[in-house]
Amino acid sequence: MLHNKQRLFFSLSATAVLAALALPAHSAVVASIKPLGFIAAAISEGITPVEVLLPDGASEHDYALRPSDVKRIKNADLVIWVGPEMEAFLTKPAAALPASRNLEIAALPAVKSQLIRGGEDEDEHEEGHASDKSEDQDSSHTHHHHGEYNMHLWMSPKIAQESAVAIHGKLLELMPESKAKLDANLQQFEAALAETDKHIGAQLAPVRNKGYFVFHDAYSYFEKHYGLSPAGHFTVNPEIQPGAQRLHQIRTQLVEQKAVCVFAEPQFRPAVIDAVSRGTSVRKGTLDPLGMGISLTKDSYVKFLSQLSSQYASCLNGA
Repeated sequence: MLHNKQRLFFSLSATAVLAALALPAHSAVVASIKPLGFIAAAISEGITPVEVLLPDGASEHDYALRPSDVKRIKNADLVIWVGPEMEAFLTKPAAALPASRNLEIAALPAVKSQLIRGGEDEDEHEEGHASDKSEDQDSSHTHHHHGEYNMHLWMSPKIAQESAVAIHGKLLELMPESKAKLDANLQQFEAALAETDKHIGAQLAPVRNKGYFVFHDAYSYFEKHYGLSPAGHFTVNPEIQPGAQRLHQIRTQLVEQKAVCVFAEPQFRPAVIDAVSRGTSVRKGTLDPLGMGISLTKDSYVKFLSQLSSQYASCLNGA
């Protein structure tokens, strides 16, 4: 008799396990990269969890999705990404999602009008409005992943605010019962962003005219917003080392003291930066364009901007 009971218990347990496995995986808001996750976490605070596809240390330029990532995308309440020019790895899986669950930041009308052209050289930093001719026509394919525009959109406080409004709108459609909380979260995010923006403006004002080089062309939106004076970048795509001619140009400018700082990045500490700055008085700093080490909370985006600002200020001030 006992054996029968045990058998029944085990068969029921097995059935329960199989049933659990058959259930759809726990859904959440899935962001491609951390900074978009930061904005989403502020809006979805207390409503739904946020997950980030790209692990710390990975590059958004050449990430390959794992089967578990594909599953997370499929089951997500909402997928938030910049667009195919930044995260090519998301183009196909995002296209398979219904429009209500797919938020492409670069495609938002309010964002399109703020796009800055991507450039291959610092003399292409004409950060005005796009002319009719694509720079792609006369530059090599080194910046194929950027296409015509610089896609590091999360660096702009203004675009971050537009992104927050769009995330709020999508979540409101999906979860109308959470309207009061979503509204309050958006209001808090906008207030914190305005406060941080003011603080950063004051922090960076004294170093506005100091020249510097960044490792890769990721900071144009931040630099333009705060009126900084970049002398240029080593490379457009961090996966591609700069050529000898480019390094010679940078070295000449450093020797002529046109720049006081050269910035590396946490996941890219290339030897070229040491080589080019050797024997000059230029200082070396690190800028973190993805907020590695910052965890997802409602305050993480403003923390990210503040951290970036402090990274600029400490090197440019010579602290």
